Amino acid sequence: MLVIVLVVYCLAVPATAEDDAPFKVTVTKSEPKTKPAAAAVEKVKPKKKKAPRLRIATVGFAENWDPRHNGPIIRQAIADAKKKRADVVHFHECALSGYGGKLAEKDYDWDVLREETALVLEKAKKHKIWVVLGSSHRLTGSNKPHNSLYIIAPEGKIVDRYDKRFCTGGDLKSYSPGDHFVTFTINGIKCTALICYDVRFPELYREVYKIGARVIFDSFHNARAKKVPNNHTKIMRTMLQGHAAVNNVWISATNSAAKKTSWPGVFITPDGMIAKELPFEDDKTNLMVNTVNLKRRYKDASAPYRDDSIAGKLNSGEVVKGDPRSEDRTSF
Repeated sequence: MLVIVLVVYCLAVPATAEDDAPFKVTVTKSEPKTKPAAAAVEKVKPKKKKAPRLRIATVGFAENWDPRHNGPIIRQAIADAKKKRADVVHFHECALSGYGGKLAEKDYDWDVLREETALVLEKAKKHKIWVVLGSSHRLTGSNKPHNSLYIIAPEGKIVDRYDKRFCTGGDLKSYSPGDHFVTFTINGIKCTALICYDVRFPELYREVYKIGARVIFDSFHNARAKKVPNNHTKIMRTMLQGHAAVNNVWISATNSAAKKTSWPGVFITPDGMIAKELPFEDDKTNLMVNTVNLKRRYKDASAPYRDDSIAGKLNSGEVVKGDPRSEDRTSF
């Protein structure tokens, strides 16, 4: 915009040399009119909560009854799992101590087992990683040891211990059975543990659902078989798939890779599908890492009626009452 200013000199003023000059016109520029700047409004988007995730390293290897042989393999697997960004490492039944048999002999070296266990704890602390370690837990006097899974926290401390509840007839020659569940939470995800022959008892897996655990660490020793394939080869993974699907849980299942192992370790999702499995081979150490993601949804066909079933209502919908065609079960 241009503003024109006319400056007129009054006649009454004494004349000067400039009186005869024409009107003086001064032209100035003004700043364009602008609207006042609106106060900046900072929009803060609410942060979306990340769904809890858990990276599980499932390990299989060929153990024997010498902890000095098993310990270095376990410690190396812990280091390898950390490199793969796992949160927890899962080992098979009696991975450190050796399984059954020689544990009942008088010359089994329990002091060496303690030393090797301490080294595993140190390794967990060094790498700041959870460990689910299969071993044997010595009791006092003449009591047989427990067949156990030590739950080791990243601080290098045993925070709990699961003792195999259902021992086979052969197990009972070497072990005392346990009597409790364990639960522990990693990255906000509630976990539990079971061992081998427990798989034959669906009541245990239903209890896992009832206590609210979402992940089962299931450790097995189905190796040194007379022949392969065998019954375990054909049914173990299938039973685990069923338990996962009907209870809506993830299962990390690991098995010994000693000579004539019956089946390889697997990772099963809540829909009962095997997401990944270890190589099926003897005398080799293998490790796989899988992720539990609570945000991901899996098919859960039991969901609408599972809680009713647990409560004792063993049908869906409403039962027809008083209909003779329904009540007479001998006619057609």
